[in-house]
Amino acid sequence: MKRLFLAALLAPALSWGAASPAAAQRSGVYEVTGRNLDGSEYRGLLELRQVGLSSFHLVWTIGRETIEGVAMVSGRTFATAFTAGNMTGMGVYELRDGDVMEGSWTLMGAQGNGTETLRPATETPPPGIVPGVTPGTQAPARP
Repeated sequence: MKRLFLAALLAPALSWGAASPAAAQRSGVYEVTGRNLDGSEYRGLLELRQVGLSSFHLVWTIGRETIEGVAMVSGRTFATAFTAGNMTGMGVYELRDGDVMEGSWTLMGAQGNGTETLRPATETPPPGIVPGVTPGTQAPARP
């Protein structure tokens, strides 16, 4: 009887830890800090929008550059693929506490990796960054 009671107590905690992959990540705007392949630092924003159970559409805004990509979450791993100009890139991030992601990225054929940390944005995004809208498309109508 004690084992049955203990199992009943633990079941909710175990099922919480086995939540769907997308439950581990949230759509929204993230602050980006990173280091390029040449070691220089950069900052920007990332709009992350869930488009399937475990798939996401990504739009980075770094300075005046916009980089679009896709991602998939599996457990605590967030894998990305993107295009930067005419280059194809990919990244692998680990989901940390507080919806923070830390990882590395590279461009096809590059001889090294960049690093990047993504944190949920704490301020209102700057003009031109509208959560849920891909740059170059029309913003949603305001009521």
